[in-house]
Amino acid sequence: MQNEATSLGRKICSSVEKHPLATIAVFILLTLGPFLDKPFNIDDPLFIWAAQQIQSHPGNPYGFDVNWYGTSRPMWLVMQNPPLMSYYLALVAGLFGWSEAGLHFGCLLPAMAVVLGTYKLAKNFCRWPQFAALATLFAPGFLVSSTTVMCDVSMLAFWIWAVVFWTEGVKQNSFWKLSSAGALTALALLTKYNGLCLVPLLAAYGWIEKRAAGRWTAFLLIPVAALCANEWWTFRLYGQPHFFASNQYAQAHQAFHAMAMLFKALNMLTFTGGCFAAALFCAPFLWRRRVLLDFAAAAVLFTALALAGGMATKEFPWLAGHHRVCAEVQIPFWAAGGMCVLALALGDVWQKRDSSSWLLALWVLGVFGFAAFAYWMVNGRAILPMAPAVAILIARRLEQNRTALPAGIKFALLACAALSLLLAQADFRQAGTARESAEQICTRYAALPGRVWFEGHWGFQYYLQKSGALPVDFSRSVLSRGEIMIMPSDNINLSAPNVSVFENVAGLEFPAFPWLSTQNAFTGAGFYGASGFLPFVLGPVPAEKYFVFRVRQTVSCAP
Repeated sequence: MQNEATSLGRKICSSVEKHPLATIAVFILLTLGPFLDKPFNIDDPLFIWAAQQIQSHPGNPYGFDVNWYGTSRPMWLVMQNPPLMSYYLALVAGLFGWSEAGLHFGCLLPAMAVVLGTYKLAKNFCRWPQFAALATLFAPGFLVSSTTVMCDVSMLAFWIWAVVFWTEGVKQNSFWKLSSAGALTALALLTKYNGLCLVPLLAAYGWIEKRAAGRWTAFLLIPVAALCANEWWTFRLYGQPHFFASNQYAQAHQAFHAMAMLFKALNMLTFTGGCFAAALFCAPFLWRRRVLLDFAAAAVLFTALALAGGMATKEFPWLAGHHRVCAEVQIPFWAAGGMCVLALALGDVWQKRDSSSWLLALWVLGVFGFAAFAYWMVNGRAILPMAPAVAILIARRLEQNRTALPAGIKFALLACAALSLLLAQADFRQAGTARESAEQICTRYAALPGRVWFEGHWGFQYYLQKSGALPVDFSRSVLSRGEIMIMPSDNINLSAPNVSVFENVAGLEFPAFPWLSTQNAFTGAGFYGASGFLPFVLGPVPAEKYFVFRVRQTVSCAP
């Protein structure tokens, strides 16, 4: 029996080596397939509503109003991303419908493109491209992002293939590869404006590789031209260039969410370490014991200094008690992981000093710096673009003085995969509470006379509106006596109801994942931003609560 098992294992390993791309594709399907029915969550509704608009008005993707921040505003002011992802979702919906499973199935393609693109790039940069591809797939930041229908993974798909074609095109002076890279960079930019960061990265690589400007610089004008065309088009449609409006929004919210520099740097380290956990799990095989102890000591000291100033209490006043202690204890662990990521980038360029090491270092450090000091909010989506570079850097570090991957690395990657799958399941369950609550609330109160109102947004808003409920507009809504108003406990843009006007008649609770959270203000988890120290928190998770109010007397929200 043991001989048969050994023989089967050798056959599987042989098959993986002979058919790496097919093997990686199977891993992607097996990993993401269970999450196809995930309820829409966070900003998913914005992309879906724009896609629905595109099906009826393809030339005007943002030509409608939406109540997302508590008042009805034009969609082009609310949506801070270009519309290419919504055009793709409109196409997917035309083929598979608007169900969760249909749209998530369409989003498997960008996820697969990212992982296969990492494999392709890693083949040129290291000896173990399969490891780099799987380390990307099993990065918590990538896996959780791949269970949404937002634009982040699609932007990264264009990003990674632009780098693949650019690095090969610069070395080979290939016209079609350089032009393909320019076009893919333009598509990345038109999927999410963060894709603009690709332009200086590719320019830096070209300069380092060629040591002089050449015809390769002309291809970087393609994304610049695409951005200019987008600005002209949106100016004609809405009276203001969209990228310009998005930049104004980011600057305003960056001031609103301003943190002390030291605390924000710690926040970025913890998000980097958590979202790319493989760097920490593989650390015993990457660094000497003394270096690991230095990382641990530095992380503890940095955490103590950052928390001592009271900035954490100022930024997250709602986080208290054992939940705060639980989150603070985990900060040094993932901060050390963030230090490992930065050390990988700096160490690689220090040792090799070639164009590929400079590319990877600038890639990681550039995304880190942009997310920490230029982007308006620290979150897992902002640092997602560094996922392939981190995975390749780990593979390059592992291959030093080795001819084969250490056996323990497989267990480290397995541990990272297990963590990522648990996080995806926790995120799935969190999103599910919004869908369940909306369905139960509308079933229970739809038969009553009058309208059903609600506060709060994200997936909760999507499913309530789909069932006929109305979002409260704090500038003009009129709620009549006897009508129902629903308010969640953990959401955004909430206004506490006046007890003299609103009577609390019921409270509903829906259990989330019991001991792991990705987005919960009360645990300190803020993968999607705005609510926490960490991208995820291990610890007890309170149930999601929804309060039902009856309007005692007619009230107008108009000022």
